[in-house]
Amino acid sequence: MCGIVGFVNLKQNINTEKYQHVLSDMSQSITHRGPNEHNNYYDEHALLAHRRLIVVDPEGGKQPMLLQYHENNYCLTYNGQIYNTKELREELERNGFTFSTHSDVEVLLKSYAFWGYDVVSHLNGIFAFAIWNSSKQELFVARDHFGIKPFYYTIFDDTFIFASEVKSLFQYPGIEVKIGKEGICELFGLGPAHTAGNGIFKDIYELPPAHFAIWNKDGLHKKRYWHLESKPHTDSLGTTCDIVKNLLEDSIKRQLVSDVPLCTFLSGGLDSSIISLYASNYCKENGLPPLHTFSVDYVDNDKHFHKTDFQPNSDNYYIDIMQKKLGSQHTAIVLDTPELASALEDAMLARDYPGMADVDSSLLLFCKKVKPFATVSLTGECADEIFAGYPWFFREDALNSNTFPWSIAIKERQDLLAEDIAKKVDLQSYIDFRYQESLQDCSIGETDDEETIEKKKISHLTLNWFMQTLLDRSDRMAMYNGFEIRVPFCDYRLAEYVWNIPWSMKALKGREKGLLRYVMKGILPDEIVDRKKSPYPKTWNPSYCKCVKEMLSKIMDNKDAPINSLLNRNYILEILNTNGSAFTRPWFGQLMTGPQLMAYLCQVNMWLEKYQPKIEI
Repeated sequence: MCGIVGFVNLKQNINTEKYQHVLSDMSQSITHRGPNEHNNYYDEHALLAHRRLIVVDPEGGKQPMLLQYHENNYCLTYNGQIYNTKELREELERNGFTFSTHSDVEVLLKSYAFWGYDVVSHLNGIFAFAIWNSSKQELFVARDHFGIKPFYYTIFDDTFIFASEVKSLFQYPGIEVKIGKEGICELFGLGPAHTAGNGIFKDIYELPPAHFAIWNKDGLHKKRYWHLESKPHTDSLGTTCDIVKNLLEDSIKRQLVSDVPLCTFLSGGLDSSIISLYASNYCKENGLPPLHTFSVDYVDNDKHFHKTDFQPNSDNYYIDIMQKKLGSQHTAIVLDTPELASALEDAMLARDYPGMADVDSSLLLFCKKVKPFATVSLTGECADEIFAGYPWFFREDALNSNTFPWSIAIKERQDLLAEDIAKKVDLQSYIDFRYQESLQDCSIGETDDEETIEKKKISHLTLNWFMQTLLDRSDRMAMYNGFEIRVPFCDYRLAEYVWNIPWSMKALKGREKGLLRYVMKGILPDEIVDRKKSPYPKTWNPSYCKCVKEMLSKIMDNKDAPINSLLNRNYILEILNTNGSAFTRPWFGQLMTGPQLMAYLCQVNMWLEKYQPKIEI
C-alpha cells in the first residue's frame, strides 16, 4: 500500500530542477500513504514518485522499479497488492523470466512487459499503477476492478498529471482549486457518493474502476477492461453454496499475505465474523500466533443505545461470542465524543472534500489506534453489496423510489443550497440523469426472471455507487494513518459468480444475505448466523450531538463564514434549532441522521476554509 504521483509531458524536457521540486511537493503531500520510504524517477519527459508503506518484501519491493526487456525500458510506480502473485510468477518463469525478489512489484512490472495492455485481465488484486515506457514514449495507467485503490488525474499545459489523492494535483503550478455546477451537484446532490470518473473539482478526473488508459503523442485513450456480465445460473443450491464458500475462502487466504503484523476488524456481525474465522483458522494451520482482532465502540454507547430498523442491536454481546469461538487476541478500541468531533477536519482532509462526517472520523481514529499493533487489516466490508444485505433490497418504498435508495432526501438537499446557487443548480435533474445513466449500464440476462431483474438493478446501483463510497472511505481513512484495509468480499471472481445467482436463491428464506447465512450455518455460531444486519457502529452518546451542535453554532455565529455563500443559512439555523430533525430524512444511507448532518455541515465549512475553491457556475 502506497501513494503514487507523477507527470508526463512529451513536448518538452521536464527533467529540470523546477519540475523535480514540483514532484517532491506532490509526493510530500501524501506522505501519510507511504511513511516508510520514498523515491523518485527522473526522465526527460516523465517524472514519477513513490511513497511506500512496507507490507511485503521490505528490500525487494522498492519503487519506482525499473526494467529493461527486449527493446523497451520501463519504470513502474504502483499502489496496491496483487493477490495472484504466485500464479503470475510461475507463468512468467515458464516463459523465461527470472526474479530477484518475492515482491508483487517485480511480478507486476514483468507481467506488463510480457502481456502489455492485456496485463489487467491477468490480475487479481487491488491496484492503481503507472508504467512509463521511455522507449515508446508512452504512459500506461490502470485501476482495479472495483476501484479499491484511487487514481486521480488532470491534463494541463500538455502534461498528464496523476496522483493517489486530489491534494497532490493542486501542488502542480497552475492547477486551480475550482468547483463548477457539476461539482456542486456531485457534492450536494449525490455526496458523499460520486459519479465514477468524476473528481468533484473542476478539470480533475478519476480513472474509473476497471479501466486502463494510455497517454502518448495522440493524447489520452481510456478503455474499460471488465464489467459484471449476466449469464444463466444453472448450479444447484448445494453446488452454489460450495462454490461461494470456496471462492470466499480462497479470497481470504490470498489476502492474508503480509510481511508485517496483520489483524481483522471484528464487529460480531456475519461478515466480519466470516473473515475473522477463516483468518484465525489460517493462523492456526500455519503455526502463526493467535489472530489479533479489533472492535470499535464509543464511551457510554450501550448506556444510550436504542433499537432502530437500521441498527437493531449493539455489537458487544456478539463480539464476545466470536472472540471465544476464535480464541483471538482481542482489543476493543473505545472512542470518546471530543476526539470524534475533533477528527472531522482530518477526515475531510483525507477525502479532500466533505464526506460521511463521524462515520469517516470514527474509522480514521479506529485505524490510528490499531496502527501500533498492526499495519494491515481484513474487514467484512462489501458483503452487503455483493450478497444483498441492505434494507433497500427488501423495502418497497426504496425499490419504487426511482432514485438512489440510500439518498432520497432530494428536496431537502436542494433546499440546503443558497438561494443564488439554487437558481442555477437543479439537483433533481442531475440526480435523475446519473440514475438513468447508471441503470442503462446494468447487465440483464435473457433468462433472468422479473424479480431477479428488479434486484439486479438495485444491486448494480449499490455496487457502483454505495459500495464505491465505502471503499473510498476505507482507503482514505486508513491510508491517512499509513494503514492498509483489505476487503476479501470484493474479489471480482466472487462478485461475478454471485451476480448471476437468482434472487430466490440469493435471498434464501426471504432474508438479507440469505444465501451467505445458509453457507455459514454450522460453521459459525447460530447467534452470529441469524443476527440481523447491523451497520458500522456509530455513537449514540447525546454528548456527540451536543458537541457538533456547538461546533456548527460557532460557525454560524460568524455571518462571514464561507458556508453562508454556498448553503442556505436560514435552513442551517433551523437544522441547528431542531438538532437536525428539520432535515426530515437521513442525508445518506442509514447512519447520517441529525448529528451526522450537523457534523457534515461543519465539514463543508472546514473544506471551504482549507481549500478555498473558486466557485464557477
